[in-house]
Amino acid sequence: MDVHEEWCSRVAPVSNAFVKSAFVIFAATLATAANARGSVIYAGGAWAAIDRGAVCEALSRSQKVAAKDKVQALAGFAFTSDHHRWAEFHVRLSRVPRGDASVMLQIGGQPFLLVRSDGWAWSRSPLQAQAIIAAMRDGATMSVISRDEHGVRFSDPYLLDGAPTAIDAAAARCALRGAGKIQ
Repeated sequence: MDVHEEWCSRVAPVSNAFVKSAFVIFAATLATAANARGSVIYAGGAWAAIDRGAVCEALSRSQKVAAKDKVQALAGFAFTSDHHRWAEFHVRLSRVPRGDASVMLQIGGQPFLLVRSDGWAWSRSPLQAQAIIAAMRDGATMSVISRDEHGVRFSDPYLLDGAPTAIDAAAARCALRGAGKIQ
């Protein structure tokens, strides 16, 4: 049994209507928080694109909703108008991995080893980030997998519906800003 099947077997089935309602609430919450530090330029599926001025991001929240006292796992791509960070994949993990644990991103059957620090992980290079985006364009789900401080394996699952459009919208916004077309 793979990690996704193991996780799904522990979670009660959720209706599509519930998932769509949860996303609308998530997008509204994200939009409210983002308006304080930016603006939502796209929201659809399970992803949103946010313009924060210096950085444009395509973001999604893990399907596994964290309790109020826990960290909510998030994944996304960052773009800056100076291209210092262009399509850099990042993820905030739901748990801090133990010191010797690696963090793997899986999209379909394709694994990507990420660089990690504390409760965060990033793509290893611009080439890897581009490979992640290409895999996401064809995939339906992704998971970030590691082991926590106690050695227990955990997985943060994500839907990819809306990801390509959110990524393209964030990239386009920062490209326009870099070209001086928008402020």
